[in-house]
Amino acid sequence: QVQLVESGGGSVQAGASLRLSCTASGVRNNYMGWFRQAPGKEREFVAGISWSGGRTAYADSVKGRFTISRDNGQNTVYLQMNSLKPEDTAVYYCAARDGTLARVGTSSYAYWGQGTQVTVSS
Repeated sequence: QVQLVESGGGSVQAGASLRLSCTASGVRNNYMGWFRQAPGKEREFVAGISWSGGRTAYADSVKGRFTISRDNGQNTVYLQMNSLKPEDTAVYYCAARDGTLARVGTSSYAYWGQGTQVTVSS
């Protein structure tokens, strides 16, 4: 059974950095992703990574600022967030697919963590 636990959220000023971690159990070669949901908005794709880490994908809004990586030995996926903006404020979720291909839709992910809050003030 796949279980995902996020950590690393917090409250920061604009321009600061945060690193989110997702500790995963029960994953094998699952494609993993980070999503976020701001108040009153739909959950949206942020970044994704293949099992090997060789293939990554990013939403246009975070390209050049966020970096996704994974350490399979530690069963952990990371999201390094730099140059944070107030519009990055959201609950961030880690997710895993039952498959190896990249997908950006929430319905393509079967497993979800509980989420971690990121708040960026101006």
